[in-house]
Amino acid sequence: MQSNHPLIFSAKDVEIKFNLRGKTLTAVRGASLDLYEGETLALVGESGCGKSVFTKSFIGMLDKNGYISRGKINYRGEDLTMYGSEEEWLKVRGKKIAMIFQDPMTSLNPVRTIGEQITEVITWHFGIGYEEARKEAIELLKRVGISDTEKRYRQYPHEFSGGMRQRVVIAAAIACQPEILICDEPTTALDVTVQAQILDLIKELQKELKMTVIYITHDLGVVANVADWVAVMYAGQIVEHGTVREIFNESVHPYTKALLKSLPQLGTKGRDLFSIQGAPPNLFKEIKGDAFAPRNPDAMEIDFEEEPPVFQVSDTHYAKTWLLHPYAKEHRENIKQLEDMSNRVMNGEYIPFNYEKAEKLLEVKNLSVSFKLAKKKFKAVDNVSFDIYKGETLSLVGESGSGKTTIGRALLRIYSNIDGEILYKGESIRGNIGKKRNRNLRMEMQMIFQDPMASLNERAKVDYIISEGLYNYHLFEDEEDRIQRVEGMMREVSLSKDLTSRFPHEFSGGQRQRIGIARSLIMNPDFVVADEPISALDVSIRAQVINLLNKFKRERFLTYLFIAHDLSVVRFISDRIAVINRGRLVELAECEELFRHPLHPYTRALLSAVPYPDPDVEREKELLVYDNSMHNYSRDKPFWSEITPGHFILANQFELEMYREDLENYNDAP
Repeated sequence: MQSNHPLIFSAKDVEIKFNLRGKTLTAVRGASLDLYEGETLALVGESGCGKSVFTKSFIGMLDKNGYISRGKINYRGEDLTMYGSEEEWLKVRGKKIAMIFQDPMTSLNPVRTIGEQITEVITWHFGIGYEEARKEAIELLKRVGISDTEKRYRQYPHEFSGGMRQRVVIAAAIACQPEILICDEPTTALDVTVQAQILDLIKELQKELKMTVIYITHDLGVVANVADWVAVMYAGQIVEHGTVREIFNESVHPYTKALLKSLPQLGTKGRDLFSIQGAPPNLFKEIKGDAFAPRNPDAMEIDFEEEPPVFQVSDTHYAKTWLLHPYAKEHRENIKQLEDMSNRVMNGEYIPFNYEKAEKLLEVKNLSVSFKLAKKKFKAVDNVSFDIYKGETLSLVGESGSGKTTIGRALLRIYSNIDGEILYKGESIRGNIGKKRNRNLRMEMQMIFQDPMASLNERAKVDYIISEGLYNYHLFEDEEDRIQRVEGMMREVSLSKDLTSRFPHEFSGGQRQRIGIARSLIMNPDFVVADEPISALDVSIRAQVINLLNKFKRERFLTYLFIAHDLSVVRFISDRIAVINRGRLVELAECEELFRHPLHPYTRALLSAVPYPDPDVEREKELLVYDNSMHNYSRDKPFWSEITPGHFILANQFELEMYREDLENYNDAP
């Protein structure tokens, strides 16, 4: 790669191996990248491709079983691979090259105040007195956007929200003013609005401190927002790298193209999302040819026989694929023709849900859910009303802590401390409803959880996990019938029946989520609460799970309450969307209506924060920030109102008139 800025870091042909259980795993297989002063490089790829391992080698943080077996890592003319002692690494780690990890709770000590932890970093690296370091730490907290810093300095990590904890970790990382900042999935677990704020913060700090930044991520919307350069990693190798616009607009490697095609934002409603079939190669084994060939439907014979060299596309754009060889010109042209034809031919068309003929499956009236925290009553859900129709997908979106999951669990009778009414198929399911009715509801209403690893019994084999509901409710005639049901369900979720004897830890994230879906759907439910089922998954696996959920909806006429904070996914899967903030629904409308005419300022803020995988669009958009104090409800109280047919909003009389005027302006616009 070439840049107008000075080159400050270069990794060349790096190979990293791990000795595990008597076997050798080659996690990074000859990867190279360059970093330029003040610029941002995004390192993208699926989980397990070697992104984090590669960058951890830059600061000497490989696991004790890992080692660099080949290659050089040059920083300011010094080869870091020659470092052998911790003392040598401490000259670089933190002071010259710092790292922000994905989960801030793993980076922060839970029994020490955040102020002490930042102060310690400063005193360790600069050898200054405690009081001076304390003042510097308070200034750093102010710099990363934490208010009331004197008080916050004395608080513990658990007293901060996820976004605030990430700000604390950033403050600790920049305490020594490093030249290079490595951000390892810094926003993956955050809501879109908090994510946008953290990305803006890192950009501001980068400009102020003249830092070079590496982002490790699988979110291509984030890449479009922050990156100058993009390196795409697959099976331990950089398979394509170039400027951000070259990667998004002129990508040439089949894997890069497949990643971009998998994005919900680029999908067409009513059609299956493109998804990458198969799984990455086993890195314990030697890989012959192009590592992506077994998953590439357009692979050539040579892809299976010889590893491709790196071809130059332009002065700034390189890719490791045989498609760029002069002999592959005809094959390249055939692929392009097929892609153009595929884009023109629709394999399905979205038909809007017919609410006039629809039957109400669930009716929620004035639902409130309260909890006691430190002897105080906390209302997690406040006076919420909505209906869910048989066969539809109603999505519930909002930030963490807004009450989404609480509503889902209240509908499934997990919480009993509720006020209001919940009707299922016209009958109340609140309170004591009798043993037989409760048993039937447990079969008819199921849940898919966000974290399949936490919700699956790690000591049970897949056969038992999927069969658990069958055992509990005696839903099989004999052992042969049970096995047939389990194998049939595994086929439906695209898992081989040969995998029934394995444990959850032996599967990828996407496969574990399929097991969770199979466990829920083998009960043949009518209603499913899908609680953030794809938020932790890679973009390609995410597409597979979305297609699977849509497939079951079509074939089994399932009804979903889909809980999410990613509005790009929500748009692709939903019939209607309900937006929740601080326990109250603020807006509800049909999916396309909500995206065309968002009225509530909170909805608009959520939509403005959604990353879009286009560098030009992403860098020109305006981020809106919602503040609850913008409403004046001291006298004119808000109420739930149907502003137009099917479009509901929480507003007082003054706001309703303003929103109606907004709608008229929308409709009058050319």
